[in-house]
Amino acid sequence: MKPLPLPTPDTAAFFAAIDAGELKVPRCSACGRFFLYPRAYCPFCTSDQVTLEPASGRGSLESYVVNHRPAPGFEEDAPYVLGVVRLAEGPTLFAEIAGDPVVDGDLEAFFEPRSDRNVLKFRMRKAAG
Repeated sequence: MKPLPLPTPDTAAFFAAIDAGELKVPRCSACGRFFLYPRAYCPFCTSDQVTLEPASGRGSLESYVVNHRPAPGFEEDAPYVLGVVRLAEGPTLFAEIAGDPVVDGDLEAFFEPRSDRNVLKFRMRKAAG
């Protein structure tokens, strides 16, 4: 069975949003900056005025690796792509990328059901027109 993230008190609301099919990103009400990973204090100004705000689900692929040596539970998925995604809101995160990756390519978020939870993944966006 594939493992799932184990939420902590600081990340529980972030993962609850993902389970509900929504991408929400922490934002500091004091300085206005988005950040990841979720935590109780802003990493930029140390304010504790942090809220989760809906994100666009869009981003760009900064870098990636094709993983041919899967982690336990992911053997049937190999090879798979793991990438650094820069969200349109600014912060970066590490996620699985579906499809053929293109550095600096446009991405969109989607959610994959796994057990009774969802997992956040990204895929390359199709060009308009």
